[in-house]
Parts: sequence; structure tokens; C-alpha cells
Amino acid sequence: MASLAWLFDCLDQQVFNLSRDGAVEDLLGGKTNAIEMAAYTTSYFLVGWAIGGLIFGALGDRFGRARILTVSLLIYSICTGLSSFATSYYGFCAFVFFTGLGVGGVFGLSVALVADSVPENSRAPALGLLQSLSSWGNITAGLMGMGIGLLALKSALPFGLKAWQAMFLAGALPAFICVFILARLKEPEKWTRARAEGAKTGVKFGSYATLLRHPTWSKHAWLGLILCSAGIVGLWGIGNFHPKIVRSIIEAHLATAHLSPPELASKKAYWSSVGLLLQNIGGFLGMLSFAKLAQTRGRKPAFALAFCLSFVCTLLVFKYLRQIDQIYWMLPLMGFGQFSVFGVYAIYLPELFPISLRSTGTSFCYNFGRLAAATAPFTMGRITKSLGGDIEGFRTAGIWVSFVLLLGICVLPFLPETKGKPLPE
Repeated sequence: MASLAWLFDCLDQQVFNLSRDGAVEDLLGGKTNAIEMAAYTTSYFLVGWAIGGLIFGALGDRFGRARILTVSLLIYSICTGLSSFATSYYGFCAFVFFTGLGVGGVFGLSVALVADSVPENSRAPALGLLQSLSSWGNITAGLMGMGIGLLALKSALPFGLKAWQAMFLAGALPAFICVFILARLKEPEKWTRARAEGAKTGVKFGSYATLLRHPTWSKHAWLGLILCSAGIVGLWGIGNFHPKIVRSIIEAHLATAHLSPPELASKKAYWSSVGLLLQNIGGFLGMLSFAKLAQTRGRKPAFALAFCLSFVCTLLVFKYLRQIDQIYWMLPLMGFGQFSVFGVYAIYLPELFPISLRSTGTSFCYNFGRLAAATAPFTMGRITKSLGGDIEGFRTAGIWVSFVLLLGICVLPFLPETKGKPLPE
């Protein structure tokens, strides 16, 4: 159930990525600044994600992982569906922000739920699998986008829906159905027992004061935040903007086909989905491979290699992806590199904190980093605008911002290696 919650969470994330540009172009009436304004919607999403992660992570430690996970799932499923009914740019941003609130709670809660439920020797494989399976939510979003793009091209979407509206509605349904199953899930016995003992001894569950004042947990929290920020900026501030590059390639390729604006939009939506599908097939293999590497060789060596690979693959796509045939191998390679670090996050983060702070600490590292990532679209937008506002300026901006990935390597010497060690209870 934790894997399904995270899988559908990732599906809705990618529904936003695929639909963002089309929605903003439509809501702004095709204005010339649509590229820049579309990037800013990602910042609203990431800020909501960060705030939601901080709130629901702490609530999960206090009131139960499964219970709060159900609430998070309900919020992001409903708000994803409501995004399709936006009638203005700022209304769309509001729905996106509240979707981010719900999305933000899921990772920390899911990871803590699994870490507290499985035997010690199964924890790392289970968490690595949970994270790897999330890529199938992304792949499903890509398949949905391809199908909806083809239906839009044939004017076969029901109720006169546009492609981006159909995507948001389709993305909301699986998670909403999952809510009713998740609501019946019991809390881990380990957490229930620890919570009862903590009530007697005065241990505060889900306390940010404890997290940030304790010498060990605060060190883990701040260094873990930097570690996560590097990978999150790499993926959400840079890598997940590859549909913009793909759309520009398709637009140039079809320039002589004399397609109508709706036909061209449908073609671009279809190929953006193909790109997302290819990226996440590579991402699934990357997360699976590096989760295994973290189990066999150690968490810190796996992180170091993953960050280097992510950096090189991102540069490759932003600088050299120019032709349609290159999409088929460059995007899977970038997905393999950029997602590989996330396979290690799922294993490593819950190993840094005790049960009273596991969801809180994990969410602090993984989601507070979204605030750093939220600045990346603004940075990308400003650099792109200063370089002429065209796609070449966007490519250059992505190359410069990608250097943040190397920051993750810099903090590794100051963090503990947790391979083979029990959870810090």
C-alpha cells in the first residue's frame, strides 16, 4: 500500500509535468512569455510540496503513518482533478500548490511505514523496491499522455476536453480509489508500541524542536537536506523540463507539415509523453541498480557515483539532444542517471533518525529541499530570459544550473555510513 501511494503520487507529479506547458499556453492565450510562466508553476508546486512534507511528516510521527498517508493521498488526488477546471493562470497555480501539499507528505510517510513494518534484514531491499516501483507511476503517466495525445489529435476526447484537462482528470482517479483501501490499513506494531512507551516517558514524537536541537539528529537533518536538495534540483529544477526540449524538436520537425495549432499541440503532447516514458524506463533501471549498489557496496559510494552520473547525463541532453532519433537513447540515459540517486535516498534517509522522528526527519530532508528546488525554475527562467528567451537560452540555463548536482558529493564525508547497522532507536 505504501508503494501504491508513492506510485500514484509520482503519476500525478508527471501528469503535472506533461500538462504544465499546454495548460499555461492555453490559459495565457499563447502569449510569448508562456515558456517563462510555465516554469514558474513548477515553483508553486514545489513550495506546496515542501510545506506539505514538513506538516504531514511530523503529523505522521505523532498520529500514525498510515492515517496521515491517507489524508495526503486524498488531498493530492482531489486537487489534481480540480486542476483541469482552472480558468486562469493564477487559478491553475492555486490548484497546483494544493496538489503539492498532498504530494509532499507521501514519501516520508511511505518510507517510515515500510521501515517500521519489515524485518531488519528486509528493510533496505523493501525500500529500494518501493522507490524503484514509483517509476511505474511515471511510466503510466507517459502512456496516458500518449493515449490522450492521440485521442486529441483525432478530436476524440469526450466533453470537448483539451489534452491537458483530460490528463489531470485521468491522473486523479487511481489515487482517489486507492484512498478507500489505504484507510483500512493498520499502523505498524513497532510504531504503536513505541508511541505508547513514549507517552509514559515523555518522548516527543514528530517534534521539530527535538530534531533541530539534538546534536546528532540535527546534523543528520541539515546535511541530509543538502544531500537531497542536490538531487531534487537536478531532477525537478532541470531534468523534468526535458519536455520543453522535446516539444521544440517536434515543432521544428513539423514546421513544413502546415498543421493547425490544435494538431501541433496534440503532436507535441504525444512526443512529450514518449520522452517521459523513455526517461522513466531508464529511471526504473537506475533506481533498481543503485539501490542494489547501496546494499552491497555502501550508501555513500552509491551516492557519489549516482551524482556524477546524473551530472554527466544532464549535460548530454541539454547540450546535444537535437534530433528525434536521439530521444530514444539520450532520455533513458538521463533518466538512469538522475533517478539513480533517488533509489539511495529511500534506503538511507530513514536510517538517520529514530522512530519518534523517522517520518519528520525524512520529510525534512527530502521535502524541505523542495524549497531550494523551487528557486531553480525562477533561476532557469531568468537566465533563459537574459539569453534571449528562446530554446537555446533555455538549454544554456539548464547546463549552468546542473552544476548543483555536484553539491551532493561535497557533504558525503560528513555523513555516516549506515550499511549493516540497525535503525538508530
